[in-house]
Amino acid sequence: MIVRSAREADVERLVDFEPDPGLRAIDRDRLRADFTEGRMRAAWSWLVEDDGVLVGRALWWGRAQGSLPTALDALDVAGHVDDPESVAVELLTAARAALVERGVRTLPAFTMQLPRDWLDDAVASRAVAWRRDTCRRIGVTDELQRLQYAWSLDAGIPAESDRVSFRPASDEEFLDLFAQAARGSLDVETQQAVEAMGVQAQARDDLDFYRGCPGEREWWRVAVDHDGSTVGFVIPSATPYHRNVGYLGVLPAWRGKGLVDDLLGEITRIHAASGAETVTATTDTTNAPMAAAFERAGYQVTEVRLVLSAP
Repeated sequence: MIVRSAREADVERLVDFEPDPGLRAIDRDRLRADFTEGRMRAAWSWLVEDDGVLVGRALWWGRAQGSLPTALDALDVAGHVDDPESVAVELLTAARAALVERGVRTLPAFTMQLPRDWLDDAVASRAVAWRRDTCRRIGVTDELQRLQYAWSLDAGIPAESDRVSFRPASDEEFLDLFAQAARGSLDVETQQAVEAMGVQAQARDDLDFYRGCPGEREWWRVAVDHDGSTVGFVIPSATPYHRNVGYLGVLPAWRGKGLVDDLLGEITRIHAASGAETVTATTDTTNAPMAAAFERAGYQVTEVRLVLSAP
């Protein structure tokens, strides 16, 4: 078998590769669009061939304007291969070496999209097992499960809050609010980022990230109560594929009062008012308060995302 970096002539084969029935497959039209628009690239893709037949692929994703990939979206080996784990280890080892040469410091996280009951599904469990073992063998040992939600117009547009009002604010104010909201956050990635880089650097990273998302800056709002105190903020956002909740932060002193419902309702209203018929959202399975808020607001779980990352 030959492991190599992909070329432009390989793109259509990579897109058409038979997906693993144990995972939620990425739609081929979306993959094709990602390659066309620069979110996936031949230079960010690796493959395995056996006598010229494609038997494995690793596809990384990044922002269209970016120079390096930020996520591993697909790791697949053909179903007839007896030892997919060993093939995948060779694939990721070669890819990692090339990415490090290009300036990637840590191998981007790999996300598997799974049915909600995947632990009770033998096919899904097998699909996860060899990919998990592959990642562990190359040092990608951290795991995080996240719930993917979606809201649609059928759920109804939330009523306006009678407890808080919303106003625009400058980037400087949002930077301070990101830092405040990070303290005591239940979001695992936020906790890890604060530990790794400190609160202020993490806040700047969040601000820069959301400024770079496809969503409109004019959607951002600060939440204030009847006394004029700032209680939180909302960042309605978007991906290249959907409108999404983005970031919702209740400040520490106002947590535990149910204000998450008011802030989530405002995000949903902003998206609905600008024409969105679907809004997606994601939260960690360990963040029970946020998961409960999504369910109260009519957001439905569509899948589980298992995120594997290097420490």
